[in-house]
Amino acid sequence: MYACSAKWKADWISEEDLVNILSQLAGKILPSPYGPDNIGLSHGLHFTGGEPFLNFELLCNALEIASGFDIPSVFVETNCFWCTNDETTREKLLTLRGKGLKGIMISVNPFYLEYVPFERTERAVRIGTELFGYNAIVYQVEYYRRFKALGIQDKVSFDKYLQLENRTDFARNTEFFIMGRAPYRLTEELADLYPRYPAGSLVHMPCSPPFLRDWHNHFDNYGNFIPGFCGGITLGDCRELNDLLKNGIDLEEYPVLAYLIQDDMLGLLQFTVDRGYMVNGDGYYSKCHLCVDLRKHLNAVDGFKELKPDGFYSNLA
Repeated sequence: MYACSAKWKADWISEEDLVNILSQLAGKILPSPYGPDNIGLSHGLHFTGGEPFLNFELLCNALEIASGFDIPSVFVETNCFWCTNDETTREKLLTLRGKGLKGIMISVNPFYLEYVPFERTERAVRIGTELFGYNAIVYQVEYYRRFKALGIQDKVSFDKYLQLENRTDFARNTEFFIMGRAPYRLTEELADLYPRYPAGSLVHMPCSPPFLRDWHNHFDNYGNFIPGFCGGITLGDCRELNDLLKNGIDLEEYPVLAYLIQDDMLGLLQFTVDRGYMVNGDGYYSKCHLCVDLRKHLNAVDGFKELKPDGFYSNLA
């Protein structure tokens, strides 16, 4: 979603901004249907990244701040790189639980497998379940099941993984959004797995999930209010969230947002073509791919205020 990689600077969110943002989110976040001490993928508050365990002290402080504002169903998302042994894993999770953490979401997919030995993921699942029970979530469990069935323990490159199982089964029974860096970094790998479509066949498709929604939105370390999974777009400064919700958005000041909020992808396409964009004759994997490609061009030529942060676009390819 966010085109995160080691190329990005470690621009950690400040504690001042954490207090500011979380104080305004307090009272607006719905708990899990099973109560505030339980978690759900699109309920409560989750700390993610990047990788939040790269700055464990900041993660601890963030949990204390969230707990101080009585924010419900707080959990953390991780790729498990830090789970090098049982003692370290248990110690860190116990520390976080003591600071208000209600659960953990363990990310599992072939892209993390390239960099994180699978035995660390298995350790996180085992100890996370021991400490948090049903509030230890594996996303995506289908890949976890496959990796175990293949007997994987170490790191495996994406190309090697595609050799280990049927290439056409790569995304079977999983969620795989062709967005963010994926269309640019996996061109060869995706070529024989997914068709491309001409821009004209995508512009009338609705955004799925919806561009504007009152669930599972993100707030980044630069103060951007990100709609859903749409990295590289900001609805405004979440450090001024209450004012933003009260006064709304002046769409005349944010033309790209205007097209997206009105679900006018055809208008956005023409708007971008008028500014020098060349439609890709090979087509696009999805509406998300088309959208991010249009925004990438607009960010380069005009620097629209709603296309933030700049690092998202410079790290796509």
